[in-house]
Order: sequence, then C-alpha cells, then structure tokens
Amino acid sequence: MKSARKLAALATIAAGVLLVSACSGGSPNAAPTSAAPGSVDLRMSVWTSDAKQLALFTSIADQYKTTHPEIKSITFESLPFADYNTTLTTQVAGGNAPDLAWVGDIAKDLIVSDAMVPLTEPFKATEGYDYGDILPSVAKSFSQDDELYAYPFSNSPFALYVNKTLLAQAGQTVDPANLTWDTVSKMGAAVNAQTGKAGFVIRDFNYSSWLTLPTVWTGWGAEAWNAAGDTCEMDSPQMVDAFQFLHDSIYVNKSMPGPGTTADFFAGDSAFTTAQVSRASLLDGSFDYDIYPLPKGPVGDYSVLGQAGMGVLQTSKHPQEATDFLAFLTNPTNSAQLAQFFPPPRQSLLTGEKLAAVNTKLTADQLQRVVVDELPEAVSPPVHTGPAQIAQTGKTVLDRMWTPDANVKEVLTDMCTALKPLLTAE
Repeated sequence: MKSARKLAALATIAAGVLLVSACSGGSPNAAPTSAAPGSVDLRMSVWTSDAKQLALFTSIADQYKTTHPEIKSITFESLPFADYNTTLTTQVAGGNAPDLAWVGDIAKDLIVSDAMVPLTEPFKATEGYDYGDILPSVAKSFSQDDELYAYPFSNSPFALYVNKTLLAQAGQTVDPANLTWDTVSKMGAAVNAQTGKAGFVIRDFNYSSWLTLPTVWTGWGAEAWNAAGDTCEMDSPQMVDAFQFLHDSIYVNKSMPGPGTTADFFAGDSAFTTAQVSRASLLDGSFDYDIYPLPKGPVGDYSVLGQAGMGVLQTSKHPQEATDFLAFLTNPTNSAQLAQFFPPPRQSLLTGEKLAAVNTKLTADQLQRVVVDELPEAVSPPVHTGPAQIAQTGKTVLDRMWTPDANVKEVLTDMCTALKPLLTAE
C-alpha cells in the first residue's frame, strides 16, 4: 500500500482535478470547437527562461492563432526549475492551474491521479500528425495502459560538454578513446591548479538536486531504488563507490567545486559539465568547445536519458482547444523546428544531419554521437511517485556528505533509513 503522506499528496492533486474538471466539461472529444471568436486564453507552464526557446514557442503559437479565431492568447509561463513541481501542484490544487504544462519526474504523479488529458486518440485523429512516427520507447515514461498523456518533446541523452580553451591553458587534451570519470577528474584537477577555474560540474546539482546525479552514479552500476520502487539502494557498494568518487573529487583532487562555489560551464567557469543538448543554446562562442557521450565508469559505457513531456491538464477550462493546440505544436513540421533545442521523439527526425539542420551550435557528427547513437541504450533516471518529498528528504540527509571528513557509507545508510517510508511498490 502507498504511504499515508503519498496518498495525501495524490489526493490533493486529484481534488483539484475533480473540482475544476466538473466545471470545465472534462476531456476533449473529436468535435470542432464551439468556442466564440476571441474567447479562449491558453497558458502553458514551462521551466525554461531561454529567450530563444520562448521565442520559438511564441512564433508557433502565433501561427496557430491565424487559423483559429477562437484563440485570444497563448502565453508561456516560465517557472523556476527548482520550484516547478511544487508550484504546478499548488496551482492544480488551488484551481489556478495552466491549461498545458511541461512535465518531468512529476508525470507519474499526475497520470496516477488522473490529472492529465489522454492524448492518443486526439493525436491520431489529427490530419498529418503521423502518430506512428513517435518511438514507443521514448513515449513509455509518459504513458499508462497504452495511453499517451504527455508528448515526449525532449529526449536527450546527457552528454559531457568540454571547454577546450580551459583545457589548453592547463596543457590538457581529451582523448575520446580514454574518456573516463577518472581522466575527467585528473584533467579537471589540472585546470583548477593552473587556472583557478573549476574542473567539472554536474549541471543543476548545486548540492541540492541530488536526483541529477544519475549522470555519474549510473557509470558505477548504481541505482537509487529497485525496479519495483519499494527498496532503497542508495547504500549499495556501487553507490558508495560513486559517492566516494564525488567526495574525493571535491576534497582530495579539487577537480569539482565544493558547496557554496558557483561555477557555470557556459560562462566559462569550468572545463567540463554534464548536460543535455538543449543546453547548447547557452554556448555563446566565448570559448572553444566540444561534446562527447558521458565518460566511462567502472561498468564501462553507459547513457542516461533526460526527458520532458508536454501535456494538457484536466483542470483546463478549455481542454479541447488546449489539446488541439498541443497537436499543432507537436506535429511533424513543428517537431522539426523544436529539434533545434530538443531532440524529438519522432524516428523520422533522428539523424545527425536532420538535427544539425536546425541546431546552430552543434555539428551533425556531434549530434550523431551524443544523441542518435546514444538514445537506443539510454536509461532514464529514477522516477517515483512523490518526487518532491523524496528529493527533499534525501537532500536533508546528504547535506552531511559535503564535509571533508564525512563517512560516505554511513551517510548513504542513513539516507536509505530516511527514504524507506517513502518508497512503496508500484
């Protein structure tokens, strides 16, 4: 059975869904909209604040409006990534939810609580949509019982970004055939010693978002919990070794900046970072760069998939119109445009050449090796219902890890003790 706290969280979302859906008419159907001209305002919550990405979304929305007179406005609401899940669920429960939303690790909670509008039939019914082009493997995270609840618009294996300018200043070069976490740490330590800049940073970690660390620990064969989701594995020998590597990188090798030190790779502050292809838009040409698959760990080659979906919330006052707009936003033509930033789920678009045709920062060869070649074997980071509570509970324990004399195994053992009540079989 699910824990009482988890049930309460799901009940909060479900209550908001039932309250607002009762007034909104429920899920969309295949009939044309009956909304009066200029009567529909749509709002989509996103966690990007990238001006170029928002401009692309707005341009597609403006095109849609030209043939849909019922649409008065379509706005994209940027919410801070760190607070995104909490803000969205609060909006849902409070009756102020957006019509559409980006969803990541919160998707499972929203689907289980019936908070998302089913998309399979509306998408299949849309002329020219080519639903069969969507890879089932990437749709899995946003599906239940063969029903799609969010379009997997971004499907990017995490990659290693390299600041070649900083490495050259420290007399270092990357050998792709020998790119391991150990060599990254050694080169990063040299960069720190020679330039004072950081060696490597794990993007978005910031000693807070520990669920971004699968980009490292998967290389040790570690997992946060078992496949059923009811047993913590944060204290496994593999996980202890992975965290020992991170701890040594901080306090022994000085290749990773410690707590309280901000280092932004895209501002030229570090030699390496792990991030998705969508972050390439932040490269401004101020340094020479390259990109590779994640470094080898003790288990050898591996790939970690970062995903994001777009869905329609049942609480929308205009679910039919919102679903129709989402079908337009994610059709083959617009998916090709979005591929500039977000690797698409459409098989027809997944070649290095096609991705490079719209990506102004990375070459066809780079995109082939870090996206197309890695995608088939990429594994998704751990997902569980109640992600916000799990994340906060884990952070509270892990705060003890980030001191020079921390006992890595002891901290991770205590972490499993803290997480155990939150983990239940799916």
